[in-house]
Amino acid sequence: MSRPIDASPLAGCWQGRVDADETGDARRWHQVVQPFDAASRGGVTLIGFAVDEGVSRNGGRRGAAEGPTAIRAALANLPVIGEPALHDAGDIACLDDDLEQAQAALGQRVAQALKQGNRPIVLGGGHEVAWGTFQGIAAARPAMPRLLILNLDAHFDLRFAARGNSGTPFFQIHQWCDAHGWAFDYRVYGISPYANTRALFERAQAWGVRWWLDEDLQDGAGTATLVASLEAALADYDAVYLTVCLDVLPGEKAPGVSAPAALGVPLPQIERLVDAVIRSGKLLAADIAELNPARDRDGLTARVAARLVARIAGHGDAAPGA
Repeated sequence: MSRPIDASPLAGCWQGRVDADETGDARRWHQVVQPFDAASRGGVTLIGFAVDEGVSRNGGRRGAAEGPTAIRAALANLPVIGEPALHDAGDIACLDDDLEQAQAALGQRVAQALKQGNRPIVLGGGHEVAWGTFQGIAAARPAMPRLLILNLDAHFDLRFAARGNSGTPFFQIHQWCDAHGWAFDYRVYGISPYANTRALFERAQAWGVRWWLDEDLQDGAGTATLVASLEAALADYDAVYLTVCLDVLPGEKAPGVSAPAALGVPLPQIERLVDAVIRSGKLLAADIAELNPARDRDGLTARVAARLVARIAGHGDAAPGA
């Protein structure tokens, strides 16, 4: 069941410091975010996916359902630095462990935001969020010629399982694309060779997935080469769906996830990849996955997630093709 934004529980997230005596523009996010409704045209729409059923099914540590609230709290005090209109469309919940219904509800809300000319940014929640976000993209853009799915992640999330979970979303997307005649153009940056089985590497190769290891993204020089190749590839696509799993980051930078990384990709390198997508002008939708506040330290992972959300939100004021 989906929950629209209202005074409870989301109003408590959007509160914070007010610099009443300051001169100039001293506004913060909590002072400008508005509820998403039928009149919300253009700008960015935040959608919470308060679900960790997929993480649980995948044998992970529960707690990601509290991720959207923690990200909003971290966003609330960020300064307004030129972002477009900011809307909040509330949270999607998971009732009676019905993950599939929650993903479908998320898809409906993502599609609504896209149809109103907004760029949805989904706040997870486990990485099963990706299957829901993709359903919304497919519903809103059924004639999308070429879509690049770009995942910043330590894992392929291409697992086969009897029931969908946080490890299966891109397997499910592949199956949908195969059934509907869509190209499955999937790239992953940050893959850990020690966190994916041989079967997953073989499946990725068989399906034409392009991937780069965490080892390739440890410094600016290596990242610059990959950014250049990504920018060249983006010219061939009409739109990009960007999904960021916070476990792509080093464990000391993002401890609040189900599976902290032993190595991970440094945050500056992740931001360079995100910026390349933004510069292309083709970012259609994005999501941030796997924040588990119960495992966080001093709210650090939530702050990192908020920084990434703000970086994505701060460029452009509408989804391409709106």
